Amino acid sequence: AAGTKNPNGSAVTPQQAVKNMLTTLSYGLKYGLGKDKFIFEDVRHMALRGADFNDAVTDARYEKESLREKLGPDVTTDFYAAGCDFFRPSIDLEHSLVLGQDNLKKAQEQIEAGENVVFLANHQSEADPQVVSCLFEKVGKEAGELAAHVTYVAGHKVTTDALAVPFSMGRNLLCIHSKKHIDADPETKPAKSRQNMAAMNGMLRGLKDGGMAIWVAPSGGRDRRNVDSGKVPIAPFDQKTVDMFRLMGNKSKVPTHFYPMAMVSYDLCPPPDFVEAGVGEQRNVRFTPIGIAIMDEVPNVGGAEKRHLFTEKAEEECIVGYTNLLKGLNMDKYIPEEYSS
Repeated sequence: AAGTKNPNGSAVTPQQAVKNMLTTLSYGLKYGLGKDKFIFEDVRHMALRGADFNDAVTDARYEKESLREKLGPDVTTDFYAAGCDFFRPSIDLEHSLVLGQDNLKKAQEQIEAGENVVFLANHQSEADPQVVSCLFEKVGKEAGELAAHVTYVAGHKVTTDALAVPFSMGRNLLCIHSKKHIDADPETKPAKSRQNMAAMNGMLRGLKDGGMAIWVAPSGGRDRRNVDSGKVPIAPFDQKTVDMFRLMGNKSKVPTHFYPMAMVSYDLCPPPDFVEAGVGEQRNVRFTPIGIAIMDEVPNVGGAEKRHLFTEKAEEECIVGYTNLLKGLNMDKYIPEEYSS
């Protein structure tokens, strides 16, 4: 893990890396399987940071005997930090990139002013929330705190896959079933649709409160490698998904800002080349540099007849940032030919 640093600047030792990984894997066995399996009861899950994480603010959930009993000796565990600690030794932070830091600072200021920010991102690996955290920490303390504040829009797998569960326990999540997942089983479609409606209502309440930061992948899934060329194109943004988040922002009556966010994290934890419907996919974590580019804000203006222009602009900006990151990281081999024209 040469070149890898803890948030306080100290070096991550091999012993620390092994301990962190084994601890998190043990959480997967405990909370992802068996009698202590953690159930995400709400469609809007708030990160479990530990019973004594913040002396100034009491998390009422830890006062419930059911949660304290379920977590047992882990009741003081910060699952957010545990997830970051798991992936940090595999990230070559020294050679990683954060582009568009002026845009990130602008987004921070908007959130601090009580306004909302939505990051429209491409999605490359299961570790993307930890990628955001580790790279925002690299920028500075305030950016690192923003990363912990972000709410991630996630599908069903992150709350049902045994290995993913402990990482999800430490994140602010909005659990939304993808259209493919809803349509896969007609019998469960009504229940899943109701869950999605509850998630939308939960998000709207958060947006109305203001100061909310949301990360969403409008493609609905991870970028997949082209097995013939070896290139990794960005999965296309879904028009209806982007429209929905713009609508929610407008309905909140609170200024809501949209920033395309390009991510390069494919090599950290590559997804399968083809979409797998079930859970339990194989994982392969590698030591690699990663990157994020926060592009210029795309103004949330225009009527229904021109809504496609907003989505197209956001996707185009994401592609520009993605291409710049790959070039800066010496990963040109992944750039699709159509991005170079």
